Amino acid sequence: MTSLRHWKIIGEVCLFLFLISTGPVISCGPGRGRGSSRRNRKMTPLVFKQHVPNVSENTLGASGLAEGKISRSDQKFQDLVVNYNPDIIFKNEENTGADRIMTQRCKDKLNTLAIAVMNRWPGVKLRVTEAWDEDLHHTEDSLHYEGRAVDITTSDRDRTKYGMLARLAVEAGFDWVYYESRGHVHCSVKSDSSIAIKTGGCFPSTGLATLSDGRGVTMDALHVGDSVLAMDTDGSAIYSKVVMFMDARGERQQLMYTITTEAGRELTLTPGHMVYSTSENYKDASPKDLHPVFASRIREGDYIFVLDTTTRWQSHRWRPEKVVRLQTSKQNGVFAPLTDHGNMVVDGVLVSCYAMIDSVNIAHWSFAPYRMFSYVQALFNTDSQINTNSSAVTSPPQHGIHWYAEVLHKIGEYVVHKDLWYDS
Repeated sequence: MTSLRHWKIIGEVCLFLFLISTGPVISCGPGRGRGSSRRNRKMTPLVFKQHVPNVSENTLGASGLAEGKISRSDQKFQDLVVNYNPDIIFKNEENTGADRIMTQRCKDKLNTLAIAVMNRWPGVKLRVTEAWDEDLHHTEDSLHYEGRAVDITTSDRDRTKYGMLARLAVEAGFDWVYYESRGHVHCSVKSDSSIAIKTGGCFPSTGLATLSDGRGVTMDALHVGDSVLAMDTDGSAIYSKVVMFMDARGERQQLMYTITTEAGRELTLTPGHMVYSTSENYKDASPKDLHPVFASRIREGDYIFVLDTTTRWQSHRWRPEKVVRLQTSKQNGVFAPLTDHGNMVVDGVLVSCYAMIDSVNIAHWSFAPYRMFSYVQALFNTDSQINTNSSAVTSPPQHGIHWYAEVLHKIGEYVVHKDLWYDS
């Protein structure tokens, strides 16, 4: 048995190396990969008062809810960045540098737009008239107070360009673009916390897993080495060992989704996390019926899967429960456990351990080397340490993002096609 598992792990490592070696091929075409190119296509300017997407700015489909004003004395102010891009002209009428202050996501999109403006109109630069606002000049729920919004023009202030400027902002990746007035274009982005830029998928401290002895355990009390309820490759229920925490920050607040089913079950997690879901009501779901999707893409009327415990353990299957409500809220703690099987049951719902990338297979194989390391490490344990729920072999999660997960994310930005990344 040990020998078979050993060879299986070796095979996983080989596939992982294959994926890395073929990365440049995967990333050909438009995307984050190096050497990518975008096909030429005709872009149409936005018309006056048009916004993209065609929903309210503070909805989930656009830049999302306002999270609260940020002042210079707030701890959150330390998360904002200063944009010193020489290709952008900042109006800075307050003489405080506030127009250069913004979130990292806003800065990234703005810098991308600056390049597009210079390519479109040689000799013309992007101009920012307003970014972070500390003087309360905007409406109560304005994203300017959080550094998530900018008002822009071109450096030549040619108003005939503003419709196309708005279109370029859409192409640059701003989450909401509004041709607001004849004098400027308004752009905004999701909060860095809501899209979970670094790891993308976490559960709050109160997220509940199920140990092999049947006890429930919250995320902040779960340990590496614990075995938790999960799904095997054949679709049967199994207890799978926690091999690492990709992220573990109990003090952090995060904007999360809560998915409520008609049975009253509630699953809370970050929007970029993968949940097994379907749009059909399968009475006896098989593994092929379980499709992992980003939590933010689940809609009312869809189905998520829970374990049907009305049958014997060996015959347990996953039954669908209808989603009846979707909500967002701030939650305490971000925890991202990784199991041997790459999935687990949280709050009674079957979820993937992975996030940000729309392929659980790629994500699972990418962690094969670390799983092998965990397996080899376990071989050196004494027989008394084999019980994965023993305090002798379990250990609390590290604080922060695991180094291996962080390295994989950086590699993935270059070798994985952009269409697989979460950006909604």
